[in-house]
Amino acid sequence: MDEILQAPASSGAIREARGLIELPRLLLHFPLLARQPRGNREPVMILPGYGAGDGSTAILKIYLQLLGYRVRGWGLGRNLGKVADLLPRILKRLASFSRRSDHQTVTIIGWSLGGYLARELARERPDLVRQVITLGTPVVGGPKYTVVAESYRKRGIDIDAIAAEVEWRSNAARLEIPVLAIYSRADAMVAWQACIDRQTPSIEHIEVKTTHIGFGFSPDVYKIIARALAQTADKQPTTADPKPKRRHGLRLRRRPSVKA
Repeated sequence: MDEILQAPASSGAIREARGLIELPRLLLHFPLLARQPRGNREPVMILPGYGAGDGSTAILKIYLQLLGYRVRGWGLGRNLGKVADLLPRILKRLASFSRRSDHQTVTIIGWSLGGYLARELARERPDLVRQVITLGTPVVGGPKYTVVAESYRKRGIDIDAIAAEVEWRSNAARLEIPVLAIYSRADAMVAWQACIDRQTPSIEHIEVKTTHIGFGFSPDVYKIIARALAQTADKQPTTADPKPKRRHGLRLRRRPSVKA
């Protein structure tokens, strides 16, 4: 897959400004969005992308609350991308959120890197997760096929090692809960091909026409999310397993280092 994948050029990032047109479109389509299927206080957690915080997902949070869902952000400030440090902290909040929601399983929505975190939480504790919805999330290569790849290299970060870590974790314990991956070929921050998951059995891909920034404000994305939440609520068990299950003993550990 490396032969056909490459990180987007940094010069293309200016095209992301087009994502701002999603805001007036969102207002225009709000009457239709307000008529989407309603929830019944099912818990939803939203994780922001790299460099962003809960403010970036505030409009989506408000919309889902209006539909009747119990929604919370991650409450950890800016997402600085320190995955190994973040996962245990989010996991505690996920477990607490499930308990305070009458032990219901939680839908996790993750934007970009937030989607990767959501997938890893579901891999670690599938008993707590109802479904995962990702927005422009690279599931192949980590940051390798994103616009930040070059800045990582300049900081001395081995992105090939990160890509190997991502692949190892995917092979160590495959996701078996429903995953909805929303992606866009107009994404100038993440190579859209890196958002295609060819390993998860219960994966559904939906393509939209928006930018990476636009994922958080697109009425098309909001409609897809609303319908996915309603459909999964009808199909999936809502109560978390009282006995924690950790898949394949993964326990958020890193892959064994390989010595030359």
